[in-house]
Amino acid sequence: MPKLVRLYIQSIAVGFALSVLFLGALLWLDIGGLGGLILGSSTGFVAAAMLIVFNGIIFSGAQFAYVIMRMADHDDGPRGGRAVRLEPIPVKVAAQKTPVKRALRR
Repeated sequence: MPKLVRLYIQSIAVGFALSVLFLGALLWLDIGGLGGLILGSSTGFVAAAMLIVFNGIIFSGAQFAYVIMRMADHDDGPRGGRAVRLEPIPVKVAAQKTPVKRALRR
């Protein structure tokens, strides 16, 4: 199996594990009465499964993005070239003596 596919599957596993932990925290802390709604309903398992799946998708994508971005090479600073020095240039602007038109009076 290619390394990238294995890394993606590992990220999915971590994301869904985080999703289960997140749902457990939501139920335990009863944020917004969500724990009471899920545990008090006869079909609360459907809501719990949906929360696990949808949060698992989000957490898996974030985990995979984090791992991929951590793989980047660190730059040691600028390589070659010369430093660019920017200096402001004064610009003269002439004032107009025409009256302002009232465009909003239509």
